[in-house]
Amino acid sequence: MGVSAPLGRRAATEAVGTGLLVAVVVGSGIQATELSHDVGVQLLANSLATVFGLAVLITLLGPVSGAHFNPAVTLAAYVTGRRGHTGPSLREVAAYVPAQVVGAIGGAVLADAMFAEPLVRFSTHDRSSAHLWLGEVVATAGLILLVFGLERIGRTVLAPAAVASYIGAAYWFTSSTSFANPAVTVGRTFTDTFAGIAPASLAPFIAAQLIGAALGLGAVAVVYGRPARATDVVVPHGEPELASS
Repeated sequence: MGVSAPLGRRAATEAVGTGLLVAVVVGSGIQATELSHDVGVQLLANSLATVFGLAVLITLLGPVSGAHFNPAVTLAAYVTGRRGHTGPSLREVAAYVPAQVVGAIGGAVLADAMFAEPLVRFSTHDRSSAHLWLGEVVATAGLILLVFGLERIGRTVLAPAAVASYIGAAYWFTSSTSFANPAVTVGRTFTDTFAGIAPASLAPFIAAQLIGAALGLGAVAVVYGRPARATDVVVPHGEPELASS
C-alpha cells in the first residue's frame, strides 16, 4: 500500500487516526453548542476544528498507514489497486476497516468523556431524508475524486491541505454536512450531541456513502482515463495515501 510498517501497526494507526478525527468532530461540536446558541456559529466552529484537525492527522499519520481513516477510501483503494496489484490486499482491508470503526467509536466516547457527557448515549438526531442521502452521495463522490485524482496527477503531497479543505467546504455546501465516511458515521451514533446521528439513520447514510464512492471512482475514470498501473494513495473527510470527516 505504499507504506512499509507492519500491518498491525498500520491498523493501529488507522484506529488512532480515525478515533482522533471523531474526537475532533464530536468534541468541537459539544464545545460550540456550549459557547453559542447560534446554529451557524456552531457549524462554523465545528467545521473549522475538523479542517485543522484532519490536516494535522493526515500529515502526521499518512506516512505510517496512508491515513485513510475511512472505509470508503480503503475499499476504493482496493478496487483501483487490483489491476496493478499495488492497492491494499483483502487482508489489509479486513484489518483497516474494523480498526477504523472501533477507533471511531472510541473517539466519540473520548469526546463525551472530555465534556462530562454520558460516555455512551445513542444519538436521537434523526437524519432520515432523501435530500440528506443525496448530500452524502455528493460529499463522498467528491472526496473519492479528490483523493484518487491527486494520486493520478502526482500531487499527493497536497493531500493534507486539499482533503481537509474539501471536507471543510462540504460541511457547508452539502445538506448532510458531509459525513462522507462510514466509520465516522458509526462513531457518531454513540453520542447524543451536536454531531450525532440516530442509529435508525445509519444504514441509509452508509449506503449513500458507498454509492458516492462508486460514483467517485467512475468520475476518476471519466476525467483521467484508466491508468496503465494503479498506485496507492494517501488520504482522511475526507478525507487524505489519504483521507474523512
